[in-house]
This record gives sequence, structure tokens and C-alpha cells, in this order.
Amino acid sequence: MNNTFYAFLLTVLAGLSTMLGTIFIFIKKKDTNKIVLSSLSFAAGVMICVSITDLIPESINLLRDNINNISTIIISFLGILLGIIISMLIDYYLPDKPSISSDKKLYKVGFISMIAIILHNIPEGIATFVATNSDITLGISLAIAIAMHNIPEGISISVPIYYSTNNKKKALLYTGVSALSEPFGAFLAYIFLKNIMNDLILGILFSLIAGIMLQISFCELLPTARRYNNTKYLIIFFLIGVLFMLMKFIL
Repeated sequence: MNNTFYAFLLTVLAGLSTMLGTIFIFIKKKDTNKIVLSSLSFAAGVMICVSITDLIPESINLLRDNINNISTIIISFLGILLGIIISMLIDYYLPDKPSISSDKKLYKVGFISMIAIILHNIPEGIATFVATNSDITLGISLAIAIAMHNIPEGISISVPIYYSTNNKKKALLYTGVSALSEPFGAFLAYIFLKNIMNDLILGILFSLIAGIMLQISFCELLPTARRYNNTKYLIIFFLIGVLFMLMKFIL
């Protein structure tokens, strides 16, 4: 594969862009509540927008190429539903961790976001690797789009973890693990999946991930943001997150 080096390079760069979201944990705690509120709202806007405009349509397109329309709708719906159930089970069974701030709910938000984003980034790494190997221009475009939404995803992990534990190292570690899942997906594609991964499996994975991200946004990120009692900030930064992801349709 002539483009293998560039495929790995692009997935590494796209994955590491997640770390840019950690910049908020180095801002002085002048107004902690507003930073957490705006970050959670922004991340929710991004995740919902990614699910509705990217993951679900892509899932449907991939499934439709392999099965009939009715089966496509059923499998896509079941994938989303299963993703929601998985996310709810993770939330239910995740033990509360003691923290300096005692904000256990905020810790859960960060931890579950990390799990969802890891699951999200692995197929993205696979997709970027495969796309770059077939067409480097397509791979670059895909990597840029992925990097754009990896930044706020980094925010959704690092900010809750940091402000619930007051531990920068832990916030950086959790975000770093999710960042490395992108090149890990590329590694899987190169070693194991090139012969078994197909559009049908990817379509199911994308619907599953969409369900996880929607559950996190509506049941974790937004409710946690509401606890800071500033609806105006919540709405503004939620809309900024949505518009941020819609920019790719304009550019």
C-alpha cells in the first residue's frame, strides 16, 4: 500500500487533535461553573450534531448498499437503541469515584464520554486509514473533518474529569487514551480488519455509536450542564457546538 505511511500519519494527527480540548483545564479557575457549563453544552451540541448529520446518515447509506430499505431502517434503529442501552448500563454500573470536588456526577460524565469517544474513534480510525489508502485527497478531507469534532470531544472528557477530581494528570490521561484510539483503529484495519471489515459491519457500528453519543448528550451532558442554573449559557454554547459541526457543510 503506497499510502500506508500517510494513512497512519493522518489518523495519528486526527486522534491527537482531541488533546487540544484539554486547553480548558489550564485556564485559571476564575469562573469554574461557566467553564464547565459552556464546555458540556458545547460538547453536547457537537455530539448530537455528529450523530444526526454524520453517523446515522452514514450508517443508513452503508447498510442500504447491502440490504433492502426496510431492513436498513430496522437494523439502524436497533443499533441506535442498543447503543443507548449500552450507555445506560455503563452509567448505571459505573462506581462513584471519590474526588476533591465531590462531584461524582461530573466524573461519570467525563468517564462515559471517554468510553463513547473511544468506541467512536476506532471506526473513524479505520475509515480514515481505508480512505487514505484508496485516495489520499479523500483521506485528508476526512481527517480534517474528524479533527474538527475531536477537539470538543476532548473538552467533553478533560473538563468534567478535571473539575471533578482537581487532577490535571488524570484529565490528560483520560483524554490521551481516547486520542490514541484513532490510530489504534488504523492499526486494526492494517493488521486484522482489511479482509473482514465491510460496509455492513461499519454501518451497524456507526448506528451503535450514534445511540451512545445521543444518550450521553441528552441524559448526561445537558442535565449536568443544567445544574449550573444558567439556561442562557447552556443554549448559546449548545448552539455554538451545533454550528461548529455544521461549518463543514459550508466550507
